[in-house]
Amino acid sequence: MTTEPITGDPAQERLRRWRLVLGGEQADGTGCALSGRDAAMDGTLAALYGKGDRPQPGRDRAAGLGASAPSVVRWLGDIRRYFPSSVVQVMQRDAIDRLGLSALLLEPEMLEAVEADVHLVGTLLSLDKAMPETTKETARAVVRKVVEDLEKRLATRTRATLTGALDRSARVSRPRHHDIDWNRTIAANLKHYLPEYRTVVPERLIGYGRAARSVKKEVVLCIDQSGSMAASVVHASVFGAVLASMRSISTRLVVFDTAVADLTDQLDDPVDVLFGTQLGGGTDINRALAYCQSQITRPAETVVVLISDLYEGGIRDEMLKRVAAMKASGVQFVALLALSDEGAPAYDREHAAALAALGAPAFACTPDLFPEVMAAALEKRPLPIPDTT
Repeated sequence: MTTEPITGDPAQERLRRWRLVLGGEQADGTGCALSGRDAAMDGTLAALYGKGDRPQPGRDRAAGLGASAPSVVRWLGDIRRYFPSSVVQVMQRDAIDRLGLSALLLEPEMLEAVEADVHLVGTLLSLDKAMPETTKETARAVVRKVVEDLEKRLATRTRATLTGALDRSARVSRPRHHDIDWNRTIAANLKHYLPEYRTVVPERLIGYGRAARSVKKEVVLCIDQSGSMAASVVHASVFGAVLASMRSISTRLVVFDTAVADLTDQLDDPVDVLFGTQLGGGTDINRALAYCQSQITRPAETVVVLISDLYEGGIRDEMLKRVAAMKASGVQFVALLALSDEGAPAYDREHAAALAALGAPAFACTPDLFPEVMAAALEKRPLPIPDTT
């Protein structure tokens, strides 16, 4: 956050900043009083993070957003006035978690006031069934704004990265000049180096053909829609729409809890996909993989991406056998514990280790890394697994 100093004295300025951090309770030890903008900023923090169980004199913190939408809307306006967008989003999530404001998100005026982000979308999706008709259009507008922002950030790079991967995967033995892979060609012909001419005379050219308009690869996104996977569901839906827009990739989107839903026919609109999910409930990974396996017609040209925390409520041994069978048939199998910026959630480490033993290591993936992961899978080369040590 940025505030203007109330004095030119560095020591007093440090006390002021500590006072804002500590909240002004009796034990803060600063002896510093706030006024003006600083006092107003402290009030917005107090409403969310104040103790509320022992009121203090003056401006000491005490929780108090109240239970009405108007008071919360005013508070949302205040935090947007005093804090940057990234901080506002954190405070909104804390308000929903700490003060139980989920019910108020069912009111249109609340939705119009919030700072939309991926986590808010997850909350709205979890409330979808309880949402009154008067709120649903506003909620869809909020979700669409987040989805469109994500598409702008991710789509161009994803298409470029995967188009390159598709081109490189279409190797040819007699490439045209513009299609020669010079790095591979030189490496394969180093024994033909002529020192007197300081050059390599290639006897064999290695190249790749440009991806044709026909479908070259098939991708199946299999997404766990349990509550902890909300951010991953949002990102996966956006990526699914981007992949579906590429002519050379046939994309299928499957979501699951204890039941399985194929949302492929909604891929042209990620918002429809998201409102077709039902966050929460149990998890049956085996059933979901059984359905995905039944849809595979060209195993050697197929990539299956399972996005799940791997807490299996179905039959564990059958789940692992299905993964092994898919890999044995030539399917490239990718297991992601999360597709979000927050890193790996709590996950079943035993199942993750079992998948790794099958040659399918499970790891968390950020949206920025996902295009590289998909490119590696399409080219059948090692995945760029991030170092989490």
